Amino acid sequence: MQQDEHVMRVSGKIWLDKSERAFLAGDRIELLEKIQALGSITKAAKAVGISYKTAWEIVDAMNNLADKPLVVRMTGGRGGGGTHLTPEGQKVISSFKIVQEEHQTFLSNLAEKVEDMDKFYRFLRRMSLKVSARNIYKGTVSLVKKGAVNSEVELVLPCGDSIVSIVTNESVESLELMEDIDACAIIKASSVILGRDLHSCRLSARNILCGKVVKIVPGAVNTEVTVGLSGENTITAIITNESAQMLAFVEGDHACAMFQASSVILGVE
Repeated sequence: MQQDEHVMRVSGKIWLDKSERAFLAGDRIELLEKIQALGSITKAAKAVGISYKTAWEIVDAMNNLADKPLVVRMTGGRGGGGTHLTPEGQKVISSFKIVQEEHQTFLSNLAEKVEDMDKFYRFLRRMSLKVSARNIYKGTVSLVKKGAVNSEVELVLPCGDSIVSIVTNESVESLELMEDIDACAIIKASSVILGRDLHSCRLSARNILCGKVVKIVPGAVNTEVTVGLSGENTITAIITNESAQMLAFVEGDHACAMFQASSVILGVE
């Protein structure tokens, strides 16, 4: 019997989203498995058919959104360093495989139970919207200090770092922001200013996160610099090539990332 090619059918792959951003899927699980097996992100990237840069972007995104780091960098040592999965990363692989098995069972029964598949599909499309900002972090609200028009909200990340945001009182009410609830901080890479030893300077910006430079990607006009923070979190900045030459960063250098509280967008799940 010939099938109607215009009929909506059930098929799909697993994507686990967190904070309006794709967090885990089969391809990312495959990358984690290769890192575990090969002990090198360079070899793992080649094995799954992606670039070294893309592999690190995926790993950084997963680490930033995870409660605990999934992948850690190792430097020095007898083997010359490398990259390996944490126990949390290994647990994620095992859990994802269980989800995949249940997903297959779900798909086999779904079509006959959903009356309006087109309507359901449109709903899923709305739910899969993602943000374009490079830096997004999960944390817990530790302070909400209201003013006449705006409020100061402090978010503590799992690693212990804190991020301060200035939002309108209306936003605080609509997001129902209060102490001890989970929220996400979103910062555009273009809003991040880099420097050396900024923590010892007197600056008006509320947020200064310091760490070591882990990646530098020069471009035609701008340079992308990623700084490794506490708990395997990272923050990425887009700076001009002139600024990159002036700072003369190399991988491993100490660096500080600074951004204004007004540049931090807050969101809740």
